[in-house]
Order: sequence, then C-alpha cells, then structure tokens
Amino acid sequence: MSQQFVPVVGSSGKRLMPTTHQRANKLIAKGRAVRRFDRGLFYIQLLDREDGYTQPIAVGIDPGSKKEALTVKSAAHTYLNIQADAVTWVKEAEETSTQMRRSRRNRKTRYRKCRPNRRQGQLRLPPSTRARWGWKLRLCRWLVQYYPIQVFVVEDIKAITKQGQRRWNSSFSPLEVGKQWFYAELGKIAEVRTVQGYATKQLRDELGLKKIKSKMSDKFEAHCVDSWVLANSYVGAHRVVDNPAILYIIPLRFHRRQLHALQYAKGGERRLYGGTLSMGIKRGSWVKHPKYGLCYVGGSSKGRISLHNMASGQRLCQNAKPEDCMILTTASWRIRSERSKAFPPHL
Repeated sequence: MSQQFVPVVGSSGKRLMPTTHQRANKLIAKGRAVRRFDRGLFYIQLLDREDGYTQPIAVGIDPGSKKEALTVKSAAHTYLNIQADAVTWVKEAEETSTQMRRSRRNRKTRYRKCRPNRRQGQLRLPPSTRARWGWKLRLCRWLVQYYPIQVFVVEDIKAITKQGQRRWNSSFSPLEVGKQWFYAELGKIAEVRTVQGYATKQLRDELGLKKIKSKMSDKFEAHCVDSWVLANSYVGAHRVVDNPAILYIIPLRFHRRQLHALQYAKGGERRLYGGTLSMGIKRGSWVKHPKYGLCYVGGSSKGRISLHNMASGQRLCQNAKPEDCMILTTASWRIRSERSKAFPPHL
C-alpha cells in the first residue's frame, strides 16, 4: 500500500512539510504535537516548533462540468487527491426564484421594488458561473491553510464559440469570464500556471497513463489522473502514480433565501422553509451522535433535528435531540472515502 501523509502546521500556524502517519503518531504520543481535524482533513499542530524547511508543492486542478479533481504534490510524494462534485443547481434555483418574484409582482402582494443596476461598471458574473468557480476557489483556499503551496497548475478549458453571434464569442462567454476571475483570485494566493487540454493529454501519454471515458466514475483514472499529471509537470520526479487514494467531497445545498414553500398549504398558509439554522445549530455542521456516529445536521421540526449520513447524504433520523449531538465543526460539504489508512476517522 502507498505511504500516506499528514499535513503539519507549526505552533504559530505556519504550514510545514507533511509527515507520515507513523511519525505523526509518535509526535502526538511524545506530547510534541496535537491532533487536529478540519472537514475531512486530519493534520497535526506542533507545540515545540514554529518554522522549518519546506519544499515546493504544486496543486494540479482539473475543472469539470460534473466532477473536478485537485492533487497536492511535491517532487517526493503525492500528499492528497481530491475528487469534488461540481455545483450544478444554481441556474435552476435562480430560474425558480425569478418566476416566483414575477408572479408576486402580478398579484396584490408586497414586493421589493425594482432597483437600478448596482453593479454597473463592475465585473458581472452569472450566479451559476460564480458558484462553480467560487467552489473551486474555496477548496484551494482550504488546502492553502495546511500545505505550503507554491503554484497552482490549472487545465485551461475553452468555451465553444459560435461564429457570427456576438453574445457567444470568447469575450462574452460566461465560462471565459468566470475562469479569468478565478485565475485572478487564485493569483492572490500563489502563482498560477495554465496548461491547454491537448498538453495535458501529451503529459499523460508520456507517462503511459490512461484516462477512462466515464465522467461520473469514482476511479482515479476518471479525473484525478489529469490533476496528478498537472501537478507532476511542475514538480516532476515521478514516472508512476505513487498515491492513488482519493478523498471525495460533495458540496451541500442550502436554501438561504427561500423563506416559504412555493405552493400554498392546507388552510391557505405556507409553512416556513429555508434558513441555515436548525435549533441553533448551523445546517451542514458535522456532529457526533451516540447512536449514528459521525453525521451532519439537516433540517429541524418540532424541537428536533434531522441527521444525515456523511457518505451517502441519506437521512438517518428526524428526531435527534440537539443536546445529544457533539458539534465538531461547521461545514458546507460532506466527504466520502473508502475508510482506509489514507483518511482515518480519528474521532
């Protein structure tokens, strides 16, 4: 089995080079470090050292319409492979919101008056585009907290353009505008390098790696193979994949602004709907329950909260008492992995 690594931060919070699980356990046993856990990532914080030597670490990013991959890698080791589901529900949600707002304005219902365009002269991204690229940016910012990342290597995707139609040329495509915004924000964190899609294929072919056609597959060869070769193209050294273990991340959907259900209920009243708090606990929070173990918080009803399975998202119960749940962390995603040594529970 491939060697697995644990991120390390110094006593002052500086990101140091990851270490092996065996060495991390020894440091914890000697009282030189303490365990930490952040939304699927186990790491340690040293108590007796602030600084240390670091090597260049690159993050390869393979964007996708349904799934995307990120790989954290140095010249010596592959530290983490992530396959994340893309945010795909924003466009439909905005269409529903627009329809409901227009219907309210056609009735004798109080509504917000039309306002002038407050973003005139600013970079305007469609909500669905911002959500997709913003999700990638959140993952990158999360990784930067625990790894001394020097560069992001991103596969530069191209939009399909249509000749003779101004709205669809490369300057007006939401995809093109969105990725440029992403590159600019990512550049505030570390250096950004882009690689064309055909160049990524050449890198795979040089190493003899194959990519499968099934885009919804959870195998390493579906998406992580591209993010791995992108990171490896910067730090080099490897001719074979040294660590194929994957952490799967699925973003959670929250209904923040939908204050009522769409249709009237019996009696002419609509039940309350939406919000991000369930009995004072933020929805999506990871909790430890005496019966269901590690799970996350969903909705609430009649003084009780619902708990959901971390791996599948399936609802486990609707009547959990808030006082029975030990809150571990707030989160906007859930994780799924093959309970291997790569990502031990540590809880």
